[in-house]
Amino acid sequence: MTSISETGHAKNVANFQDLISFCQGYGEPYNPFKESLKIPQLQTHYQLATNTIILVHTQKTTFSIATNERRTEFADLKPLATRIINAFAVSGADPQAIANAKSINKKIQGTTPKNKNKDENTQTISTAQLSYDRLIDHFINLLQILQQSTTYTPNEPELQLTSLQTKLTKLQTKNTNLINAYTTYSNALIQRNQVLYHPLTGLIQTAREVKLYVKSLFGSNSPQYRQISGLEFKIRKEE
Repeated sequence: MTSISETGHAKNVANFQDLISFCQGYGEPYNPFKESLKIPQLQTHYQLATNTIILVHTQKTTFSIATNERRTEFADLKPLATRIINAFAVSGADPQAIANAKSINKKIQGTTPKNKNKDENTQTISTAQLSYDRLIDHFINLLQILQQSTTYTPNEPELQLTSLQTKLTKLQTKNTNLINAYTTYSNALIQRNQVLYHPLTGLIQTAREVKLYVKSLFGSNSPQYRQISGLEFKIRKEE
């Protein structure tokens, strides 16, 4: 069985497992009318909650890998763009084309993506994504200027148009991989929050109802109720 850390969301699920165990120990007297409070349904809910937490961990790892890979791929873009401009400036190209290329390079140099692997939020990710999209757009525009010039024929392989097109493809691929990874991760978070924190059917609400049923069944001062009353279930919708 996959291990999950007993903090935050996982602690809620671990306490829910304890709650089920206590209810099973009550034997036949534990016989709620509500279907969702019966032992088999509680066990199904527990397994679903466990699976959603594992899925979030898995997709977060995939998202972090994609984030790091994109950052690595973009790391040399700014110095590469500067090398391109220097090569283009001495290629005999039209002065206006050189000026246009320099203007685009300024945009590349001035675009600073902000990445965070921990505690990502939608606003932060959207801001970073916009920055990377702009870098790609600027690089495409720069390549278009180079392609229109018959004088840009550098001897350095990494500065040649075929290599630059390959670089563009890699940038686009890593950027797309990151977008897809975040979408999957975000969907996993939504699913987890639904399973654990839906106000009517979530694990937290179910646990509260189980407690109320046990309290009504055995009494508020009963040893049975004291077994479960201390189990904490907290709403934690953050990551």
